[in-house]
Amino acid sequence: MKPTLLVLAAGMGSRYGGLKQMDGLGPHNETIIDYSIYDAVQAGFGKVVYIVREYFLEQFRQTVAQKYGNVRCIDGTPLEFVFVTQELDRIPSRFKLNPERQKPWGTAHAVLMAKDVIKEPFVVINGDDFYGKESFRIAGDWCRAHADTEGIYAIVGFALENTLSENGSVSRGICTYDGERHLSGVVENLNILREADGVIRGDDTESGCRAVLNGSDLCSMNMWCCTPDYFDKSGAVFEEFLENNISELKKEFYIPYAIDCLIKQGVAGCDVLATPSKWFGVTFKEDRPGVVAKFAELVEEGVYPSPLYK
Repeated sequence: MKPTLLVLAAGMGSRYGGLKQMDGLGPHNETIIDYSIYDAVQAGFGKVVYIVREYFLEQFRQTVAQKYGNVRCIDGTPLEFVFVTQELDRIPSRFKLNPERQKPWGTAHAVLMAKDVIKEPFVVINGDDFYGKESFRIAGDWCRAHADTEGIYAIVGFALENTLSENGSVSRGICTYDGERHLSGVVENLNILREADGVIRGDDTESGCRAVLNGSDLCSMNMWCCTPDYFDKSGAVFEEFLENNISELKKEFYIPYAIDCLIKQGVAGCDVLATPSKWFGVTFKEDRPGVVAKFAELVEEGVYPSPLYK
């Protein structure tokens, strides 16, 4: 069984290559997504599903075909690519969309768009985050071990200190879990940074207080492992969400919210998988030189070939 990689790319914009997600950061202009796909292939994935917007679907499809057309899975078969669109009106027919709404319905809604094209365990990632080889190996192993299970999902948690930016504060969801690493919740913390005294602090959205955070705390970078039954379960939660928010202009349906609802309803559980990888991305424009340097270092160390694709 080869798991599928689901890339959340609907926020990229009309010109593939125009926004930070497609900024060339590697020695041969490789993007962060290029490295994610490379790592996923090495970890045994067999298909990539992109969630995009309809208005740039064809251009996106053509560019992907040119870039990855010769990529092979580890068993030698061609890597499969599928494209699915996320639009505001892709909601259950019994609901009437507020004509004034322009904001997308969020990451959990984006995942639901792939229901008809994914029949195997899959891993969700953001298009503009670097997760690292170990993260994909851990996620791929989990998917293969859960090929025949239902009602259990997983989050790949990063040590908080491995996700900070040197150029400003960040927002992170801190995972809470029991002794067997079963997720009990994800607490959003805003304005996280290592302050002048060397202590990491953030604004806890549940308590409303500025809180001291542990650098080893596991946090969410939106890397989730799911089995196909997740679609029906989260779809039911989405309908409940719409019943309360169909007229809202900005409320979004996020993956942590969907997972939390399923846990509280007792219909699913979620493993917390710790990765030693260091996350990085271009949160601020000042981050770019450092990210370019990190990719150059990884190439110099032999972690990645250069160019990444030939």
